[in-house]
Amino acid sequence: MDDILKENRDLIELSKLYERAKKIKLLMLDVDGVLTDGAIIYDNFGDELKNFSVYDGFGLVLLSRAGIPVVIVTAKASKIVKRRARDMRVTKIYQNANDKLKVYIKVLKKFRLADEEVCFIADELIDLPVIKRVGLAVGVPNAVAEIRQSSHYITKAEGGKGAVREVIELILKSQDKWDELTKRYHK
Repeated sequence: MDDILKENRDLIELSKLYERAKKIKLLMLDVDGVLTDGAIIYDNFGDELKNFSVYDGFGLVLLSRAGIPVVIVTAKASKIVKRRARDMRVTKIYQNANDKLKVYIKVLKKFRLADEEVCFIADELIDLPVIKRVGLAVGVPNAVAEIRQSSHYITKAEGGKGAVREVIELILKSQDKWDELTKRYHK
């Protein structure tokens, strides 16, 4: 009997998650710990190196094809993030964003969106004010406890290892866009 109750609760939660994902019109992302594993490597010349997942990158390209804009908001400025964002068809980047809520409000106005139309994937305390407002708040497993507790969903994949792709698939499948976007690969 306990297994049936747990299964029913899980189905209800999944249904609620899909309802949230159906409304999403914009994806907002943090970088370090979300698009990357959180490690920052400096070479002997002082250049910064980051490791990005190709799965996340292709997912962002698919999201772009679906007409859903992507905004990156990060507290750190980095040439490498700007370059990778261009490759992934990111719509807008906000770097040196120490007040992410201020940027979020600007994004809402710019894209004429309501809170429930935004998904934010985050991992760190600086992201908390935004996580508490968005329609689909997503934390990665390596996120701080406060982010995980405030999120509607915690990805199975870790940041920098397919977490963003997981959320993109959730959004596109809940909006019945996945099959159309991927049909050319099924030939």
